[in-house]
Amino acid sequence: MALRNIVKVGDPILNKKSRVVEKFDDRLGNLIDDMKETMYDSNGVGLAAVQVGILKRVVVIDVGDGVMELVNPEITKSEGEQHESEGCLSLPGQYGITVRPKKVQVKAQDRNGKWHVYTGEDLKARAFCHELDHLDGILFTSKVEGKLVSE
Repeated sequence: MALRNIVKVGDPILNKKSRVVEKFDDRLGNLIDDMKETMYDSNGVGLAAVQVGILKRVVVIDVGDGVMELVNPEITKSEGEQHESEGCLSLPGQYGITVRPKKVQVKAQDRNGKWHVYTGEDLKARAFCHELDHLDGILFTSKVEGKLVSE
């Protein structure tokens, strides 16, 4: 495993749409392992491959109940609404209140290509939405109510 550099706002790659993963091999496993290490080292709760400069539909999330490795994820259901503070490892020290679903269901493959369904509420639902937005080139700043605030 290795730490990867996190791409910061201003880098055009963050505005690009990620490609579907078709090859489930050791390179994908290494990317996922590196992303987990990078996320934990940065005290994040989620990280998308695009944030380490890789345009693949890969996300890792851990909101305190164990890491989830999501390959080719898609939101299949959402309900409710929450208005909470959100930040991003690609915008260090910047936060804003966003509107996200209260509960989200995600269908995704694991590093071996097997499909799983995950459900998350509150912070996990926000993390799902935030990281999946990254895969489509969308930053949380476009969803902020009011202004961004600095730490």
